[in-house]
Amino acid sequence: MQKYAVSPARLAAFDVLRRVDAGGWASDLLRVKTAALDRRDADLASELVMGCLRRRAQLDFLIRHYSGRDPARLDLEVRLALRLGIYQIRFLERIPMHAAVAESVSLVRRARKASAAGFVNAVLRKVDRAPVPWPDRATACSMPAWLLDRWDRHFGEDKASKIAEAFLRPPETWVRVPEGTPLPPGIELEPSPEVPGAYRVVRGEPAGLRIQDVGSQSIVPLLDLRPGLTLLDLCAAPGHKTAQALESGVKAIACDLHWHRLRDFQATGCARIALDGTLPLPFRTRFDRILVDAPCSGTGTLGRNPEIRWRIQPKDLADLPSRQRALLERALEHLAPGGRLVYSTCSLEPEENELVVRAVLGTEPQTERYRLPGLEPGDGFYAAVITS
Repeated sequence: MQKYAVSPARLAAFDVLRRVDAGGWASDLLRVKTAALDRRDADLASELVMGCLRRRAQLDFLIRHYSGRDPARLDLEVRLALRLGIYQIRFLERIPMHAAVAESVSLVRRARKASAAGFVNAVLRKVDRAPVPWPDRATACSMPAWLLDRWDRHFGEDKASKIAEAFLRPPETWVRVPEGTPLPPGIELEPSPEVPGAYRVVRGEPAGLRIQDVGSQSIVPLLDLRPGLTLLDLCAAPGHKTAQALESGVKAIACDLHWHRLRDFQATGCARIALDGTLPLPFRTRFDRILVDAPCSGTGTLGRNPEIRWRIQPKDLADLPSRQRALLERALEHLAPGGRLVYSTCSLEPEENELVVRAVLGTEPQTERYRLPGLEPGDGFYAAVITS
């Protein structure tokens, strides 16, 4: 096959986007695909992939605007090359237009779509940074209309818009810094005013520090942990919340459905057990504290997992609640008298959150709250506190 000059960053981004379209996860694919690249190319590849996924609805509208063609009727490789080119021209001022155009054309040729090279070249040469009015609010927010409508009903239009707008921006990096942890040189951190031990990375590399979003870090304090208490973490992998809990001196057991998810666990100093938490649990004891950080749709994490917004469908929200209810029911069977259980998800959908809790308890929990991106730092979360 004839070779066409394409930078390593754009080549990696194009390949990752193809694999995401086939069902892969962008962050996992980027980690592998950019491992051998220098820092500058790796950063650009990540910016291109995540930017194209976050702004997909806008980019597809612009393809139609500049070409007069329905992007859904274009070959995938052509559509991806146009998204990449338009994203660079309109959203990355540091990229020269000629580089964005030429390399997008080369990507099409490398993908054996040479017949479309002239079309891609002609379309991208029409692109500029002049304002283009979006046809509707969903396109302006680059969100599926049905999901935005749900958030309007649940949170109100103003909050829903703030959530969607937050998901258009790259998420900030937060780290967990337990007391006494040495900091790497050259790093500047800003503490969270609400979550002790959570710090936003202002400048520098967090080498040796555990990266954990502040939304995730906000869940463990709800358990009210103290030294000597017993803790069951029922859906523990990858172990960030377990590690945070162990800072309090608790005696913990960490569980997850698959052993391979526990093998590379982030927390040390606790027992690890692979089990199906929807079945009766193999414990003869009860626990002072239980965390059920349930598997969910992940709609609170669309800033860092933007592909979710294009994959999830309304029918998918009916799939997980039965498992979530079973996890909560099994966990409550092992909550000690006077104990405390926290049920949490990184979902913004009531079917996975308050409706699960109410279905199991038959009433409202003692405390529950949403953490909403755009109104609070970090990912979106729901948490309910249940006491026995």
